[in-house]
Amino acid sequence: MVGVPALTVCRSHQRAAVIRNDAQNADLPRKYSKREKKPFPIPVLELRRRAKERMKAAQGKPKQPLPPPKNGMLVRRLIPVAYKVYNARILLINNLRKLMKVVPVKGCKYCSEIHVGSVGHSFRTCRGMMAAQRRGEHDWGSTLVEAVFLPVEAYHLEDRLGKRIPHEQRFAVPRIPALVELCIQAGVDLPEYPTKRRRKPIIKIGRNEFVDADEDDLPEAEPDRFEQTLLEELHFDEVMAPSTPEETAALAEETLEAWETVRDGALKLMKGYAVRVCGYCPEVHVGPTGHKARNCGAFKHQQRNGQHGWQAAVLDDLIPPRYVWHMPESGEELQRELKTFYGQAPAVVEMCIQGGAKVPEKYKCTMRLDIGIPSSLKEAEMVI
Repeated sequence: MVGVPALTVCRSHQRAAVIRNDAQNADLPRKYSKREKKPFPIPVLELRRRAKERMKAAQGKPKQPLPPPKNGMLVRRLIPVAYKVYNARILLINNLRKLMKVVPVKGCKYCSEIHVGSVGHSFRTCRGMMAAQRRGEHDWGSTLVEAVFLPVEAYHLEDRLGKRIPHEQRFAVPRIPALVELCIQAGVDLPEYPTKRRRKPIIKIGRNEFVDADEDDLPEAEPDRFEQTLLEELHFDEVMAPSTPEETAALAEETLEAWETVRDGALKLMKGYAVRVCGYCPEVHVGPTGHKARNCGAFKHQQRNGQHGWQAAVLDDLIPPRYVWHMPESGEELQRELKTFYGQAPAVVEMCIQGGAKVPEKYKCTMRLDIGIPSSLKEAEMVI
């Protein structure tokens, strides 16, 4: 019996029936066109309504001091989370390099699409150079870990409350992984990337002006009790592949746990520390306000003089999940005619599953595990 996505019908107050997909077979997040601006995580009208409510509630009351991190201080409860996310990111990268030695990953030579498996799929979805001559077919080859765990970079700020980076200094400020910059601003100390740590809240003297408080009367700073030992990335000659299926399965489980730790911890940090993203391009900035570098090359950037349209970022902007096609348990190659029956999962998750890890519950809805795959095109045409 071939399974199909279940449909449910909702009726309310004699309205027309609304058909929606069941949660066990959900679709992937929508892909926005390059000519389309990203939606705000919270609509602008809702933001204005909340601002009016805050202003109305604050009328006639004494002005409250700024909370951290707006006052320049660290959020103490998030410092252990920052160290945990930083180490989990290093562990994830090291484990992926080991796992890629036993779980093959293919990358198209002309576009950014990847496939987890020994043989690339035959779907004609290539949009790269000379795609028309190849009729959209991919030209598969080897790839690196950066294609699985996408490196999103951002400017490193020595003072997160300092002045915005001007266009003229865009090459003088170092760029590092955005997730690392978020961890630094949340409390992780890296000697190669110094940052200003205040021990007293700032003193506001205007809407956008402040001065630092005098810290001369404070005693010498004691060692931070939250500081932890930091992991380091392995060199390519230090990466050793697992030798047995049991080691591969254990490595896959550890990698999947590190992936969930990175995403869950980053989401907690983003609730305390502001992260901005351009509404037109993938540029990310970690800080209360975006930089002024005019390097946006997205649709109609000439009208904006290359300036970014900053808005609040979501987790997928900071850690983009590279969705790939899920290989059936039977191990059969994906057939072009049966494309609608296959599910997808983030590349990291798919690698771990093929390595022997258990399928997480949260990804089953997009992987379509409950859908039976027809054995032929004729059988697929019989499915209603």
